[in-house]
Amino acid sequence: MSWLSLSTFNFQLSTSSAAAAPAAAADAFLERLPLILRDTLTAVLPEPLRWFANALLAIVAILAVFGTFFAFTTIAERKLLARVQNRLGPNRSGLPWLKGVKLWGLTQPFADAVKALTKEDIVPATADKLLHFLAPVCVVAFSLLGYAVLPFGRNLIPLELDAAILYFFAAGTATELAIFMAGWSSRNKYSILAAMRALAQLISYELPLILSVVPVILVTGTLSTQQVVLAQGGWAFGFLPQWHVFTPWGLAAFLIFLVAALAESNRSPFDLPEAESELIAGHLTEYSGFKYALFFMAEYLGLFALSGLGITVFLGGWQAPLPFLEFVPSYLWFGAKLIAMVVFFIWVRGTLLRLRIDQLTRLSWQFLVPLALINLANAAFWALTPTWSAGLQPVRWLVSAALIVVPFYLIGRRLTGPRAPRTYRYAAS
Repeated sequence: MSWLSLSTFNFQLSTSSAAAAPAAAADAFLERLPLILRDTLTAVLPEPLRWFANALLAIVAILAVFGTFFAFTTIAERKLLARVQNRLGPNRSGLPWLKGVKLWGLTQPFADAVKALTKEDIVPATADKLLHFLAPVCVVAFSLLGYAVLPFGRNLIPLELDAAILYFFAAGTATELAIFMAGWSSRNKYSILAAMRALAQLISYELPLILSVVPVILVTGTLSTQQVVLAQGGWAFGFLPQWHVFTPWGLAAFLIFLVAALAESNRSPFDLPEAESELIAGHLTEYSGFKYALFFMAEYLGLFALSGLGITVFLGGWQAPLPFLEFVPSYLWFGAKLIAMVVFFIWVRGTLLRLRIDQLTRLSWQFLVPLALINLANAAFWALTPTWSAGLQPVRWLVSAALIVVPFYLIGRRLTGPRAPRTYRYAAS
């Protein structure tokens, strides 16, 4: 056997060995456990009704899992922010039948839910009653639509579409209609002005959010979320995952995505539509009780959905971070990455100050959008040069990194350089 054929044989052997590990992980019992439970529950139904039962079970599972995750994220956020700010978080709520047992305040979300359900629903006399009721319902419904195309595991994707990413953004942008409905139906000048400000923010950051994902579509050649995850499979040097975030263009796109996701989900430092230190609650001024809680829940559900998309597109989705950890079920890896993303957003909220509205819009249109467009050209360069020889691969990385670092420095200097600090003048007393 010649040296060339021997090396080819060794390469095929290593490739088949590497492919055997994911195949074994896919056939593991814990990996297939959700499907086994689903099939067990629907086995008693006639065949024509099973698809409907499977879809219904997927909806119930999403509502149960992310509803519970929302409840405990609220208590985790309050406790983490309290730790950052050197104060105590909620630590008193317990169970009424366990006197003296406080449970570290972990039942606080359920106490908040009871409070929201029992508070009086006050609707202004001049408000549009129908739209005032539909706005919170629509915003929650639109926030949940994106979960349909997120691959939560190797075998856990509610709806596999060829244009899943396009569907995700189309469903997400519908929340802007519900926000405008809330401001318009309140018949309150503060509410309608705040709703327009919220729309200005959402529209400004939708463009960099979408443009940050386009390079991934360009490189992978697909709009399917499951195929994007599979395109990030394999290992470089035997241990480094080939996630998009570990490329120069992927890291830049991920950072742009994070900033835009903060603004799209109304998180600090972009929480201008409903700033907690203001006297009114923005487009939610005329909402109370359970309707207000629905808007609050929709913000978190939207944050989870955007985090799930970021994990899918940039962080390998349900892929394990190291080869020897592939025995862990894929849906657990997706959950761990989702928790890490949410903790990052909480950390940002406790660290950064709120921007002014002019700073917010200027950051999007004059900084993020140009960088996203340049990064699109960077991804095109990356997609056209994978066949460069091993000696030119470092040059490829340096060129790709320079296409990000140099524009970042130049645009950043232009964004802040010519403007002097504001001088505030006060009337004489």
